[in-house]
Amino acid sequence: MPTFAQYLHDVADRGEAVNLVFEQSLFDLAGILHKITGPLMAEHVQHELIGGLAVLVHVEAADPEHTTLTRDVDLMIRRSDLERASEIAARHGFRFRHTAGPDMLLYGDTTSARNAVHLLFSGEKVRPNQATPNPPIQPEKKSLLGTEVFVIPVPDLVRMKLSAFRDRDRVHIRSMDAAGLITAEVEKALPVELQERLQHVRETE
Repeated sequence: MPTFAQYLHDVADRGEAVNLVFEQSLFDLAGILHKITGPLMAEHVQHELIGGLAVLVHVEAADPEHTTLTRDVDLMIRRSDLERASEIAARHGFRFRHTAGPDMLLYGDTTSARNAVHLLFSGEKVRPNQATPNPPIQPEKKSLLGTEVFVIPVPDLVRMKLSAFRDRDRVHIRSMDAAGLITAEVEKALPVELQERLQHVRETE
């Protein structure tokens, strides 16, 4: 992974506008992500990036104009891999914390959930009122700041966001829709309840 100065230089070389707050936040998030996904990849633990950072990766590739910044790193693994993933994480500077919400991996001395990797589990609901369970892990390889990561495919990501349907999820849906990622094929594959939620987002944009 490049240094922040090198990263900014590369952004400027591409003729893109530089927003220091955005770029620093993205660089910091990517740094935390790469510290855990590299070891997981090396030891063949199934995982994929989900949540707002996954939205950013897909939207950046499709139409960067509609990119929105996120504050979180969300990773989905299998429940059966939790102990092994925690052991691997511990060898690379992370500490596991069980919470009433998503479990977390905290890096270094930080105690802030904002700087943590939040863990979700495939095939499970985060909240009882979630419309559908999390999908199985079927990742795509994508590049984030020059390093490959496993990312949830767009159809599964759209389903997760519509299922959770919090304010932030609706923002992410609008971003993906504006970037042309929610195609007719993606929409048609959604359950009726989620199609209705998508229509609601579009009508209230």
